[in-house]
Amino acid sequence: MNFSSKYLEEAVHAFATLPGIGRKTALRLALHLAQQPAEQSRSFADAVIRMREHIQPCKQCFNLSDGPLCNICSDKRREESVICVVEGIRDVMAIEDTGQYRGLYHVLGGVISPIEGVGPSDLTIDDLVGRVEKGGVKEIIMAISPTIEGDTTIFYLTRKLEGKEVQISTIARGVSFGGELEYADELTLGRSIAARVPYQKNG
Repeated sequence: MNFSSKYLEEAVHAFATLPGIGRKTALRLALHLAQQPAEQSRSFADAVIRMREHIQPCKQCFNLSDGPLCNICSDKRREESVICVVEGIRDVMAIEDTGQYRGLYHVLGGVISPIEGVGPSDLTIDDLVGRVEKGGVKEIIMAISPTIEGDTTIFYLTRKLEGKEVQISTIARGVSFGGELEYADELTLGRSIAARVPYQKNG
């Protein structure tokens, strides 16, 4: 791909580093910005810079936040006795879009995967246990993708929560095995949350 401008080339390279963006798409995005009024491009760049400089993990649930607590954790209308455990931030957004859940969340930051070198200490598991030990939590909903790694993570979490006075539920398997929550349609995901079932531990 030949460029007549080094600035355009640098912009294309920058866009191409984003997930799911190939060289052709990166070129299309860069050309679009180059042809917009300078103020519009500057506003776009400023929004990205502000996000990167000010966004931070919520100190309670590890969702993205503008301050110490995210908007969900600081919302007094939420049901604080129920915590929905998810792998990542996009899962929170997917569940929120269903409108079927009014409790709190806990973002693990992934799932246990020895093949990929991810162990329990790489996730926010101890923080979740700490939230339960503080009291007031009556139910933990395991809204983790039904994969082998996801099931392994759920099993590990239930072992860590043994002896705690908390009910552990899993979402109904309306989400296909091997599927990821963020790609489930809102109706299926909403029903899976609403029709959650007690976790049955084998072994």
